[in-house]
Amino acid sequence: MGKIAGRIITHTEEFQGTIVFDESTGLITEVKKSIDPEARPFGDDCVIFPGFGDIHIHAREDVSGKHCYKEDFVSAGNAGIGGAVLHVADMPNNPVPPIDDKSYEDKLALTKKSPIHITLYAGIGPATKPLLKKVPYKVFMGPSIGELFFEDNASLENVIRHYKGQDVSFHCEDPEILTENKNKPTHEERRPKEAETLATEFALSLIKKYDLKGKLCHYSTKDGLGKIIEAKKQGINVTCEVTPTHLMFDTSMLTEDNRNWFQMNPPLRDKEDREAMVKGILDGHIDFLATDHAPHSIEEKKKGTSGISQLDTYGLFVTYMIKNLNIPLQIIARICAKNPGDFVKPYLPERYGFGFGEIKDGYAANFSILNLKKPFVFEKSMIKSKSGWSPFEGFEFPGSIEAVYFLGKDLHAK
Repeated sequence: MGKIAGRIITHTEEFQGTIVFDESTGLITEVKKSIDPEARPFGDDCVIFPGFGDIHIHAREDVSGKHCYKEDFVSAGNAGIGGAVLHVADMPNNPVPPIDDKSYEDKLALTKKSPIHITLYAGIGPATKPLLKKVPYKVFMGPSIGELFFEDNASLENVIRHYKGQDVSFHCEDPEILTENKNKPTHEERRPKEAETLATEFALSLIKKYDLKGKLCHYSTKDGLGKIIEAKKQGINVTCEVTPTHLMFDTSMLTEDNRNWFQMNPPLRDKEDREAMVKGILDGHIDFLATDHAPHSIEEKKKGTSGISQLDTYGLFVTYMIKNLNIPLQIIARICAKNPGDFVKPYLPERYGFGFGEIKDGYAANFSILNLKKPFVFEKSMIKSKSGWSPFEGFEFPGSIEAVYFLGKDLHAK
């Protein structure tokens, strides 16, 4: 049996305690609200969270192998471990997208080599239909990276009606607004706020009309978030994500030198929008911290490819949220562990017991343990992603990662 002890944080409580787990099964067997002297101790500077999950990444690998130079399931898993992330969910916009039963199973087989668990989204595109097995789906409402998208809302609804009752995540950018603005001088102007807010309205109407379990990805605008809050009040089954970059950066810090590095879809917004995302977390309206980890090569970023590599720094960014943004620890446990665990739970193999995201008997012994008193400078040499770059190179975070347990094994152990 393995044992760790210290300051334990869940989405409902905080206590000094001991977690006992079976190292052969990787599952928790007992949680005690007392300190066992035989347990591995984590001092008062540390907090023990359920293992973090990032439910929006682009690991890039598929059966074609065409984009493995950017990332693959092994490097994405190692980047996750470096960022205190124990499971991820990978998006389907690949050269060979997983859009039917065979293409999904072929891609799923490739995930088995990852050092952490990977859940796969299936893609929704023109003429696709639901798979036979239960999986989460992703739809790109307008052009982004890849070819899996719709040109207009009518085409999207004509397909989405086949997915009644399914778990569908939406990239909300209105295709017609993007087309209208495609010749504007900057990336931010080419993908304006209205693209997100209009697409949000349409996505919410589809979620309601077709009884979807909806998730809206990487929120960036105050108005868009406001529409989600109102929809939740009306009982619409919808959740939403926010990325670290939309919580930390805004258009005021863009320069000609860094603009390409901070290019993403949706783009950075203004200070008011950024502050609204932080408030959305504090008020309980945002459900997931998800990176939208989109690794591209340094050469591609210099040419203006959209996407930010940030899986390596997930756990370090959490210390920034706690210390600089004053996000309470139990909210961190909810948006980084409990909710991601609940999202992937229907799709997990039996070996993970009751699943991820909670510190209870029968759950996976996955723990993300942070030191909130030990600042840490993230250096380029620490990047495990194949992208080889990070927007946080040289940044001093107010805390550090003390240990990362996956199925009872400390993956940060020397």
